[in-house]
Amino acid sequence: MHFTLHAIGDSAVKVDFADGVSPELNREIQLFCSKIGCAAIPGIVEWVPAFDSVTIYYRPQCLNYTEVCDKIYQINRMNIDRIECKSRLISIPIVYGGKYGPDLGRVAESNNLSENEIIRIHCEQEYLVYMLGFLPGFPYLGGLDKRIATPRLDEPRAKTVAGSVGIAHEQTGIYPIDSPGGWNIIGKTPLTLFDSEKEDAFLFRAGDRVKFYEVSDSEIDKQVESGEFVVEEADDGSTD
Repeated sequence: MHFTLHAIGDSAVKVDFADGVSPELNREIQLFCSKIGCAAIPGIVEWVPAFDSVTIYYRPQCLNYTEVCDKIYQINRMNIDRIECKSRLISIPIVYGGKYGPDLGRVAESNNLSENEIIRIHCEQEYLVYMLGFLPGFPYLGGLDKRIATPRLDEPRAKTVAGSVGIAHEQTGIYPIDSPGGWNIIGKTPLTLFDSEKEDAFLFRAGDRVKFYEVSDSEIDKQVESGEFVVEEADDGSTD
């Protein structure tokens, strides 16, 4: 897989892959990250996947830039008999519209659809978590149906509450914490996406798949208390 390397200060290297965003490239990036984990190179402490790149952080007292670049090329050439690229399917309950989705009407009007049609289309798709960013645990989800794509708000809100589900152009996402934001808010999930008190602080990981399903206002607390929401782990295949 072709890539270029760029230094970021004295403790990180950005690995740039082909331009563009696609499930195929995302899978290659997840495979590359799996190889980094398997290599377990002393001095490499963290790696962060993005749409078309991976940033690798290292300890400069252990490795210099040239050594890290050599290690990256070695990692890319690794021929492991079986590397599992598991992808979890995560089902997310959403209350759409009303006080939870103040922009649902705007999205419907912008696309000449009814609010119910927006909800149906939003729930029909299976989304891919390309990366986490912007806020701790904020999932950038690809796969939004173009029929409901909607530009950002002209004036961002000063506060968008945690759990808000939004649409911005051809992406959908969920705010993990209270934050200013300019996405069109169409609903809200009661699930916690980011909890700094937990060892695994984030609900999502890059490479996960997401499905939304509608719940009523009265059902939302019951869903959380009973643990009825589903986090399914599925083997998405393996790559040599």
